[in-house]
Amino acid sequence: MQLILKNEPLGEVVVVRCSGRIVTGDETQFLQGELDKLTQLSKHVVLQLAEVTYLDSGGLGTLVRMVGRLRAARGDLKICRVPPFIRKVLQLTNLLGVFHPYESEQEAIAAFSSAPEERRESFQASSSRIVCLDSSLDLLAYLRVLLQSSGYEVFTTQYLSDAVTFAKGTRSSVVICGPGIRDNAHALEKIRQNVPDAKLVHLPPDFSTSEADQAGPKLVSQIRSLFNFPQ
Repeated sequence: MQLILKNEPLGEVVVVRCSGRIVTGDETQFLQGELDKLTQLSKHVVLQLAEVTYLDSGGLGTLVRMVGRLRAARGDLKICRVPPFIRKVLQLTNLLGVFHPYESEQEAIAAFSSAPEERRESFQASSSRIVCLDSSLDLLAYLRVLLQSSGYEVFTTQYLSDAVTFAKGTRSSVVICGPGIRDNAHALEKIRQNVPDAKLVHLPPDFSTSEADQAGPKLVSQIRSLFNFPQ
């Protein structure tokens, strides 16, 4: 089922009711485009997700990036009427504290008038530094929040030169190469030459289209195992 969006301005808040699949590709591009237009009118957005049937890692990355953009613009994106499977995704990826899901549209709208919430995404002290390199901004946003919520200090970039600079300057322990980089032999060799002590982690080609409740936790588990951290 394709993604269908119905928008309703309610005072200074825009409610977007979503039905269908929020997945990498046409759906996330459509959602991003609609949100970009709506946020020119209001920086206060509520996504009502009651009829969303599927969410992949790329779709979750789109939501994460939009939250970051709106908060940077002194707005916010709140979600409500979250189906059980999406709540499970947020729990498994440690993102409940980022999205603060609400039970109803009314509660989400009222939250914009309340005192600012304490951001539970104030992450614990980093036990290691990680650089993430990929061509997708949505994927990078997802990786940043996913790994930060697991206790890592994270640097993300679309550019190879910046990835090398970050990795060298911060003495990062891990460099994660996304699907857009994994087949770039030149980029991988440059990272190996400039940061020989860093461990390279290659995301599979289908990472963005994988089920969000599996791909994210699996990556975190892989990173932990590199350092023998407890699960």
